[in-house]
Amino acid sequence: MDNTKNTHSGDFKITGNWSDQSKALKSKYAQLTDEDLKFEAGKENDLLKKVETRLNKKREEVINIIKKGQPKAV
Repeated sequence: MDNTKNTHSGDFKITGNWSDQSKALKSKYAQLTDEDLKFEAGKENDLLKKVETRLNKKREEVINIIKKGQPKAV
């Protein structure tokens, strides 16, 4: 059985220092709270859903916003 579904949206991972990134997001988007930006490894989808709801943006938009604050891959 092949379990390769959800590859494009399920592959999002937080990289770098999330504490710094979340502070930058909070300063840019005042409506975000500490609870919205609470991150647990492996629960990126929960974080994305909270931010999507708070910012009233689509998943892809939220991913792009977060990726802009992440360190570039080498």
